[in-house]
Order: sequence, then C-alpha cells, then structure tokens
Amino acid sequence: MTTHPNQPPPIGFLLHDCARLMRKRFEQRTRALGLSRAQWQLLFVLKRNEGIQQGALAELMDVEPITLVRLVDRCQKAGLVERRPDPKDRRAWRLHLTAQAGPELERLHEIGMATRDEALTAVSPARRDEVVRILEIIRNNLSEACARPPELQTMESADA
Repeated sequence: MTTHPNQPPPIGFLLHDCARLMRKRFEQRTRALGLSRAQWQLLFVLKRNEGIQQGALAELMDVEPITLVRLVDRCQKAGLVERRPDPKDRRAWRLHLTAQAGPELERLHEIGMATRDEALTAVSPARRDEVVRILEIIRNNLSEACARPPELQTMESADA
C-alpha cells in the first residue's frame, strides 16, 4: 500500500505506535520498582480477574501457559501473588493477589496516570473523554467481530 504525505497514517499503525510508546514510557518510570513489564501486566489483569484459573489468565494475557507459570512463580516468590487450589478441579490453581500487591498496584496506578497525563499533554479534558469513547467503540466493534464464527466473517467480507 502506498501512502501519500498528505494522508494520515493507517489507524492500526498509529494505535500500535501509541500503545508501544506508552508501554515504553511506563517501563522507564517503573524500573525503580523492580518489576518487569510482564509482572505488572499480570498484576493489572489479575486485579480485574481475582481468583481466575492459570490457564484462563494465560489466555487473557495472550501468553503460553508455561510462560504464565514462570511469571506466576516469580510473582509468588516476590510475595505478590498466591496460588490456591481450585475447589472444583484438583489439577487447577486459582490465582489471587496478596496484601503486599496492594501498595505495588497503587504505585503502578499512579505511574500509569502520570504516563497518561504526559501522553495527553495539550489535549483538553473534553477531547480526552472523546478519545476514550472512540477507543471503546473501536474495541467493542473488534471484540464483537472476533467473537463471530470465522465462516460468518468470510461471508460478511464477500458481501462488502
């Protein structure tokens, strides 16, 4: 695809670049905490899905189960996560944050807010709200599209 100097970059590339740069900036700010990006991602996702099985968490984080096991091992060793047996499945573990994870999450939240504010410098509060609403619409549209069976997706693109 040829792009012209007057055209804006494709939205997918722009979104990817913004997300990459926000992660990079966030990582620069979190180095002093001693947590890797994977560890803070695990803490954020687990905070929203407390008690989730390891396999389901691996799927949510889009990582291989063995990768997640090693990551949970490191977080457990650091005292941030604990595994509890699943009462319905002897082979499975449920993951929970420890009390020690609370202050770490609070620091990560503060750093996240500062990073977001830095990224949105010179964007008015009203326009910030608009950006969030638009991104939520994009996410919902894509989430719904991804949930449809592949054969239906093929038929839709043929109709377009």
